[in-house]
Amino acid sequence: MVSAVFHSPLAAASESIAMKKEASHIDSTRAGGSKALDVPAPAPAVASSTAPAVARTPYDWRGLVMVVLPPLLGLGLLIGIWAIVSISTSSSIPSPWETWKQAVVLFSDPFYRKGPNDQGVGWNVLMSLERVAVGFGLAAAVGIPAGFAIGRFEFLGRMFNPLISLLRPVSPLAWLPIGLLVFKGANPAAIWTIFICSIWPMVINTAVGVQRVPQDYMNVARVLNLSEWKIVTKILFPAVLPYMLTGVRLAVGTAWLVIVAAEMLTGGVGIGFWVWDEWNNLNVKNIIIAIFVIGIVGLMLEYALIKLATAFTFEEVKS
Repeated sequence: MVSAVFHSPLAAASESIAMKKEASHIDSTRAGGSKALDVPAPAPAVASSTAPAVARTPYDWRGLVMVVLPPLLGLGLLIGIWAIVSISTSSSIPSPWETWKQAVVLFSDPFYRKGPNDQGVGWNVLMSLERVAVGFGLAAAVGIPAGFAIGRFEFLGRMFNPLISLLRPVSPLAWLPIGLLVFKGANPAAIWTIFICSIWPMVINTAVGVQRVPQDYMNVARVLNLSEWKIVTKILFPAVLPYMLTGVRLAVGTAWLVIVAAEMLTGGVGIGFWVWDEWNNLNVKNIIIAIFVIGIVGLMLEYALIKLATAFTFEEVKS
């Protein structure tokens, strides 16, 4: 016996709707799963606005040691030799410690005045520097233009080169009596000696600098039809400046050497006369102090001129 089951149209319709909802639910679940799988990766972290600190360059201790240590060792060697000589001469030459104590007393009042020939070491140094400035200034005013002329014109070079070669090696002390005879005074004679001894380095170095100016520069000046004044100021002077400043440095060193010897013989106020006066009083400590003072002042003059030469030239100036 066959039984048949009949469904009403409403039941069939509701069943089909339920099946459609279930299918749509499955599709949406699958779509949601695919979306969950397609989640974008997290964005990379934004770099910090502040860059990492740059590692500091280590300090050049070796360079500092090479600058400081050798001079200290040289000074220590000098003091050691000085102490050995002092001991070996039975203290005829004072020891470094005794000289240092005397220097402290001496420089406690360097500008005292107790008479025309009894003044502090400060006044003596200033008086010597004044003479050097006057004599050196006159030598520069004469020597630098003369160097330009000798280097610029061959005829003048051939004329004066033998005279310069003859007079340059003459000792400063040989010129001093001539100054005393001509100027009838110790101070002008000392200035004359500084002048005649410090003029030669400036003349020679300036003339050599003019002769080494590239010929192309002179050809350009000839093409442009420049006057002699324009050639000197616009072409020769900038090219010759390093040579000229070298001559000035040498001349200042020569002038400072000459003034000590000249003042020993002429007398008056000055570091040279002070050394000679202390020798007459057998005060060896003050003589040694004067040697250091003369060296320090000369070193300061040299350093100042090196800085001047460095400021006005593009070349490295070595001491």
